[in-house]
Amino acid sequence: MKIIMDESAINRSLIRMTHEIIERNKGLDKVVLLGIETRGATLAFRIAKLMEKIEKVSVPVASLDISYWRDDLKSKDQAFRLPISVQDRVVVIVDDVLFKGRTVRAAMDGIVYNGRPQQIQLAVLVDRGHRELPIRADIVGKNIPTALEEKVKVKLREVDGEESVTVQ
Repeated sequence: MKIIMDESAINRSLIRMTHEIIERNKGLDKVVLLGIETRGATLAFRIAKLMEKIEKVSVPVASLDISYWRDDLKSKDQAFRLPISVQDRVVVIVDDVLFKGRTVRAAMDGIVYNGRPQQIQLAVLVDRGHRELPIRADIVGKNIPTALEEKVKVKLREVDGEESVTVQ
């Protein structure tokens, strides 16, 4: 196991990513954050707090359960209704690791099911490559080239009781 990011590296990346989202959208007027459960949602709520600290603006944020829209899962629970509106908004999907792209595709299906956003952007803490779909992140905390069989593990204080990104 190799530690790629410690707590301070994660925090620095999130601050930089927050500034990139603000700059890319020339403010936060139309921005909503949707974090893919579980760790993506944790990161989205952290980014929302940073936005409030930096811009003094409260951005709508919610967690997104993408299980209904996954093409590789058998169970089909009821479609998820978002607690915030995405209609005509700039939706920033937040996730911990971007790998094959299937999770993001499912998230986009869920978002469009709930309304028609003006734009969808993707912010990920780690991009590890190996895409199966033509999906790329707009905002990346860290690019980590990996072998296909390696595992990237993100641990966050709120979920795991510790902070780190490791490759195993």
